Amino acid sequence: MQRTTHRRRLLARPVALSLAAAVALTATSCAKSEDDASNDSTSATAAADAEQKVASPAPGGKTCTVEAYGAEKLDLKDATVGFSQSEKAANPFRIAETRSIKDEAKRRGVKLLTANAQSQFSKQISDVQDLLAKGVDLLVIAPLNSDGWDPVLQAAAAKKVPIVTIDRKINATACKDYVSFIASDFVEQGKRAADQMIEATGGKGEVAILLGAAGNNVTTERTKGFKDQIAAKAPGLKVVFEQTGDFAREKGQQVTEQLIQSKPGIKGIYAENDEMGLGAVAALKGAGKKAGDVKIVTVDGTRNAVRGIIDGWISGVIESNPRFGPLAFQTLDTFTKGEEVAQDIVIEDGAYTADNAEGDLGKAY
Repeated sequence: MQRTTHRRRLLARPVALSLAAAVALTATSCAKSEDDASNDSTSATAAADAEQKVASPAPGGKTCTVEAYGAEKLDLKDATVGFSQSEKAANPFRIAETRSIKDEAKRRGVKLLTANAQSQFSKQISDVQDLLAKGVDLLVIAPLNSDGWDPVLQAAAAKKVPIVTIDRKINATACKDYVSFIASDFVEQGKRAADQMIEATGGKGEVAILLGAAGNNVTTERTKGFKDQIAAKAPGLKVVFEQTGDFAREKGQQVTEQLIQSKPGIKGIYAENDEMGLGAVAALKGAGKKAGDVKIVTVDGTRNAVRGIIDGWISGVIESNPRFGPLAFQTLDTFTKGEEVAQDIVIEDGAYTADNAEGDLGKAY
């Protein structure tokens, strides 16, 4: 079966037009989590479908150029790019994201320097400062937090080093502090997760939210989208429990263990990423629950979560595609040539349900 996609707006045109040439190798960035020992194979068709795609552009969106940013034109092939990863490599999303960046740099013959903050924000700030000290010409940053970036932004501006941010937003000014932000529509992801929860529960009962890490826009926006959609479409569903699971499986399990003790009648759990959702599954199994007793909806699209749908433990997964490499490098290439790029680049995301999980498992990462 074909995966459903929800198309949404993109704030400018040029990157969408130039993306096609950049995505040929994206599917090689698929990666498994450390406990995934299956022999699933990814067909060429599934690989192509897994590529990150830009949503339909809307006219009149804000753009950025080298001149407006105050940087200089350069040939990307001659540049050194620094990549700052935020979270530990055990997270499947981060594994796939980093692999995608590395694969695209290799494909293009671009020198790449990488650093991993291991989920420590102070380390990420020092990591990026170190990359700047090593003389990188361009930066791609996957921020851990949205705030607290002033030291890095000032240092990058002093060296005229353009920055592209991916998957989480830095609270700063586009085309001044950074060039472009590339990510999913996180509010829309929350709304779509709510739609799946409404369908799974019949729109009635008590539900819980396993919140992502505090201090970034992903958590805030996925929560807002979910709550707004529940309020608008299913007033019979009540959010009675919210606690952070820090986007981590172990923490998601711990929080769910507390949840089922304090709220034994809970009907559904919205986990703001797959790892927390899989932790919730482990907690429910440990408590003697059966598959489907508590409806779980998650966001990401990892193979283990999609298998959870097949096994009946997870009701649905909203995709959040981590394969940023081709689009990030295409954005840098277009920008450094002096052409316009979008300040906000929104990608399409699919969804996994009981209807397509088995057939589309090869597209998961």
